[in-house]
Amino acid sequence: MFYELAAPSWGQEEIDALQAVIASGRYTMGERVAAMEAAFAAYHGKKYGVMVNSGSSANLISVAAMAYHSKRPLARGDEVIVPAISWSTTYHPLQQYGLKCRFVDVELETLNMDVSKLEQALSPKTKALLAVSILGNPARLDEMRAFCDRHGLWFMEDNCESMDAVLPSGRKAGTLGDLNTFSFFFSHHISTMEGGMVLTDDLELFHLLKCMRAHGWTRDLPADSPLYERAGSDHFEAYRFLFPGYNVRPLEMEAAVGLEQLKKLPAMTAARRRNLALFQKLFAGDPNFVIQKEHGQSSSFCFTLILNPARDLDRERIFAALKAADIGFRIITGGCFLRHDTIKYYDYDIVGGAVPNADLAHDRGFFVGNHPHDLAPQIEQLRRVLDAAVRG
Repeated sequence: MFYELAAPSWGQEEIDALQAVIASGRYTMGERVAAMEAAFAAYHGKKYGVMVNSGSSANLISVAAMAYHSKRPLARGDEVIVPAISWSTTYHPLQQYGLKCRFVDVELETLNMDVSKLEQALSPKTKALLAVSILGNPARLDEMRAFCDRHGLWFMEDNCESMDAVLPSGRKAGTLGDLNTFSFFFSHHISTMEGGMVLTDDLELFHLLKCMRAHGWTRDLPADSPLYERAGSDHFEAYRFLFPGYNVRPLEMEAAVGLEQLKKLPAMTAARRRNLALFQKLFAGDPNFVIQKEHGQSSSFCFTLILNPARDLDRERIFAALKAADIGFRIITGGCFLRHDTIKYYDYDIVGGAVPNADLAHDRGFFVGNHPHDLAPQIEQLRRVLDAAVRG
């Protein structure tokens, strides 16, 4: 394809890392996973990292950790404030733990949660805010953190799409939450085939995450863990289960690749931002399209375009032109989550009663890819194709 949605970012270093794991004979979670956890946490200035098999699993064990925290557990019927646009597994763990979602509309230009609606979203049952930075663009995380601190709420960041993004304050996205999740899927900022990570500074959450990752088991916990006290014989202690956990452990191969990818991340982000600068130069100010407005420094997962609702543009004609030009495109993240069939299984309400901006992004938006190498020919061709499609 002339302009792909996603592209590989591996070199010989990643292949050599895989071969080293194969030669070692140790494939399941071990020293390389521990090294990746430490390196990734250090890169973000956080105390603890817990690697898992996907960003979706990172979200799952994060919600689980909050549900079993000793001081302020999330309980069935509690409410969580969420944005109307994100990927499905941002939300599914909330439903699975019996939590009610309070959906807040997004800002049309940034595609992130409209923080002006946070106070309206708050109720006596609100226990958490789940922030999502959409497609590389940092949400207003400083304001969200302050809101949670004022009201004693858990703050969780789903940063699976925005690794290496930077807020205006200089802090990286994925560092302000009590729990912060990341994805290492093929198309994301670093790729370990599949994989994900949770970062936290809280010791009890850290131990809960490790326990939930591996069957609810004590195996990965030190003897002085705050989660339990040793009792009985070592025969029992070696197979003691504390919580109803999962098996979402990563592989040594994934961690070995991740360590190599992490070394390349700053350069890959810089390449993505150079492509972003060209995209912004070519599309900024075009009255036909709303493009994503940066808050801080985007790590530019992709390039979003929303057909201006004030102009009579036919999205299907534009899609046909993109297909003819061999340019890949797709819905923005997962679109408006409220528009999916699965919402019938949720306990939820909508702050303000409607999410018009999320609906516009769903009905009139799309994105094209960005990759960590020069895309000038592809972006320039995109501009020409869209110009011709708009003129009809």
